[in-house]
Amino acid sequence: MTTGRKAPRRTRPRPPGRGVPLALLAPALLGLAFLLVPLLTLLLRAPWRSLPGQLTSPEVWDALRLSLLCATTATALSLVVGVPLAWLLARTDFPGRGLVRALVTLPLVLPPVVGGVALLLALGRNGVVGRWLDAWFGVTLPFTTTGVVLAETFVAMPFLVISVEGTLRAADPRYEEAAATLGASRFTAFRRVTLPLIAPGIAAGAVLAWARALGEFGATITFAGSFPGRTQTMPLAVYLALQNDPAAAVALSLVLLAVSVVVLAGLRDRWMRTA
Repeated sequence: MTTGRKAPRRTRPRPPGRGVPLALLAPALLGLAFLLVPLLTLLLRAPWRSLPGQLTSPEVWDALRLSLLCATTATALSLVVGVPLAWLLARTDFPGRGLVRALVTLPLVLPPVVGGVALLLALGRNGVVGRWLDAWFGVTLPFTTTGVVLAETFVAMPFLVISVEGTLRAADPRYEEAAATLGASRFTAFRRVTLPLIAPGIAAGAVLAWARALGEFGATITFAGSFPGRTQTMPLAVYLALQNDPAAAVALSLVLLAVSVVVLAGLRDRWMRTA
């Protein structure tokens, strides 16, 4: 028997995007303006008419060529040692793993100049390792192009390690276990099963490492100096040109800005899938 009462009407919840409180909207817009206004000003004040000439000048071209070469080499070196390091942190359990992970990610928060000083103390001519490299092999790393690559690798490799380790933790280890039951060695399972599974994470980490290496300044100028054609990368050229040729500084800054936008656009789909 029905009582004749009407069921209470259910109210649909309001979408969270409506009715943003002013206390949140105001600082959000302020933060957005703080981030965008300098970048927009860089675009507005850019010498667009003289930009082709600025970018084709010998000094700028040398800095561009050296930056691309060193960033690419640093990324390749990061891949060779960073991917195994990420696998070690993600797939093995050993005493002090948390401490090792913290030390690996330390360059992310360490001031780059401090990293350059640490590299000098370790790999300099009188450094802990550098003195033996100089005495036994006659190899001197500071203030050379190789020094630029090492400085960029030091600050960029943690980005690769974090990306690959996160992808490894998200990957299902049962595929590797199935390969092992079929007789595959651990290295074969890593090469034939794990690497294809984590390829997107490796690619994303490599792009981030490359972009970070391309924009490195502090560790590079401390460990490798700023010698045109040998160690003067684009960030260093921007800093020096700002004192004598602001138009060239803006031109180089636009190149770095364009690279950063391309990197973010390329990684957007991956971030959206993991969000």
